[in-house]
Amino acid sequence: MTSQPQAPGASAVYLYREERTDDPDQTYSEYVRLKILTEGGKDLANVELKYVSEGDTNYSISNIAGRTIHPDGTIIPFSGKPYERSIEKIKGYKVKSKVFTLPDVTVGSIIEYRYKLHWNYLLFSSPIWFVQTDLYLRRGYFFWHPLDEVHRSYDEHGMRSDFIAWTPILPPGSSVVVPNQATGARRFFSGSGTTLELNVQDIPPSPVEEYMPPIRGLSYRVMFYYTSYKTADEFWTGVGKQWSRERDSFIGPGPAVKAAVQQLVADSDTQEQKLRKIYAAVEQINNTYYTREHSQAEDKAAGLAEIKTTDDVWTRKRGSSEEVAQLFVAMARAAGMKAYIMAITDRYDGIFLKDYESFHQLDFDIALVTIDGKDKPFDPSSRFCPYGQLAWQHSLVGGIRQTDAGTELAATPSQNYRDSRSIRVANLDMDEGGEVSGKIEMKFTGAPALFWRQRALTEDKETIERDLKESIVETLPPDIELKPMSIGKLEDYEEPMTAAFELKGKIGSVTGKRILIAGDLFESNSKPMFSQEKRQLAVMLWYPFIDSDAIRINLPAGFTVEGVPPAATIQLPNKASYVMQAAADAKGVTIRRDLSVGSVFYKPDEYPNLRKFYSKFEAKDQEPVILKVAPTASAGN
Repeated sequence: MTSQPQAPGASAVYLYREERTDDPDQTYSEYVRLKILTEGGKDLANVELKYVSEGDTNYSISNIAGRTIHPDGTIIPFSGKPYERSIEKIKGYKVKSKVFTLPDVTVGSIIEYRYKLHWNYLLFSSPIWFVQTDLYLRRGYFFWHPLDEVHRSYDEHGMRSDFIAWTPILPPGSSVVVPNQATGARRFFSGSGTTLELNVQDIPPSPVEEYMPPIRGLSYRVMFYYTSYKTADEFWTGVGKQWSRERDSFIGPGPAVKAAVQQLVADSDTQEQKLRKIYAAVEQINNTYYTREHSQAEDKAAGLAEIKTTDDVWTRKRGSSEEVAQLFVAMARAAGMKAYIMAITDRYDGIFLKDYESFHQLDFDIALVTIDGKDKPFDPSSRFCPYGQLAWQHSLVGGIRQTDAGTELAATPSQNYRDSRSIRVANLDMDEGGEVSGKIEMKFTGAPALFWRQRALTEDKETIERDLKESIVETLPPDIELKPMSIGKLEDYEEPMTAAFELKGKIGSVTGKRILIAGDLFESNSKPMFSQEKRQLAVMLWYPFIDSDAIRINLPAGFTVEGVPPAATIQLPNKASYVMQAAADAKGVTIRRDLSVGSVFYKPDEYPNLRKFYSKFEAKDQEPVILKVAPTASAGN
């Protein structure tokens, strides 16, 4: 074979891949048979096997074997010695890898290798079968032999895990097979000698499309877990109550938080005024998600014990993102308001799956406070997030929340497109040679401001200036020079962030005695956002927004405006709109452009209209302003 028709242009294809997890034998093994189809595929001859060592659990890789098979049948066995390297150390974990290279691999070769991972004592470690990878899989086999009932496990709450369950994301016709269990079952009573198997064939590569939802919720996989519950509803109800009690135990509020709130708020304050004061105070806490966590040794040297309550967080003025969110809830409760914690899945890299009975899919805590009878979301765990808003990653996501009656599964709302706005204003003077100079002023609110503010927590001023400059330059005409002047309001999250740049260079192309300038200078060099004609997956934009551009070009004597783009309004009904206006006068030309996008998700069948909308206004952005140069002027001669 020289190609895989179902994966045109593929660099390689899995002919067969096998994974076996045998808990009683304390081993995991993998066997791979790969066909190399292009020069790029030859890189797969370099194999790196990563593994993790944790505490007293020692892992090791052995039984490494491999060979290269040429198209003429020649077999070249791997006879080298793999070498080991350490990758990183994280809180008692050591990430290592075994690295080796299969010999004499060429286009057309088949490479094979196998290995075993061993651990030194019995572990309850339910696997995840990643069925879909970045290569086409012709045939695959997955196997798990769990520990038997003699070694029954208990969860962190002391509940006996009587069941093995799994959440499959698989193509039609594929299912996990368990002896003596009904086809399609997703849970069984764990017992001695039970095994689980999956056979698959013709699995396409993992989908890769721009602006797609997180791959963690899309690619084919099977996620296993031990559980004490018979259904997903039972799990979220039972474990949810335990989670809520643990959160309430940490939240309190305790005496230090109550005393702080008494100092912050006045009895005459409205609920809104109280919350704003509390939110502002919590925003001053050092959120270690954006800086760094302190080690136990550092805290011990400073005479500090382990953080156990929100009193500790307030006293130290430091905590993790979860602890900061819980502190806000504690202070709201201390002020006499109903306040709750909600654990959510971050939309940047995941989708909440109700049928996946694991709290590990919940990444962040947000707060809900009842105001005028309605629960309003707050995001104190996201440093610099404006009051009453959510970071975009925390909007339109699922999770579990506290209620007066216990807990329930819930979802966060969408952001309002008016909350995230980018304003770009250029005021430029053109000289007789057609070169412009002047100033660009920018304002950011909502999500774009939050992005740069959080970057500034870990980067220096020069890096922020450079990266912001590069983000602007990439869509400006190629001969433009930008020089940073100022960046302001990086820490004042309730105000628009500002930036100013000096601009100099040529912004148009000369044709005879005319200069043609793109209608929207800021989009002069932009690429089409949706060039793909057809699409398999939904589109997920990060957040709804408004982009507003205003450009003023003052002309020298002898220059006139011969033509401007006609005014236009382009609509994507109930989802997005675009307005462009241009006006000329005796001294120059002014262009105004507004793009409003209110919807984040677009199903595949909505993609053609979305693409058509973008294509129309992207073409409109490029419609030229035509300047005519008088014979006495030097430009264009």
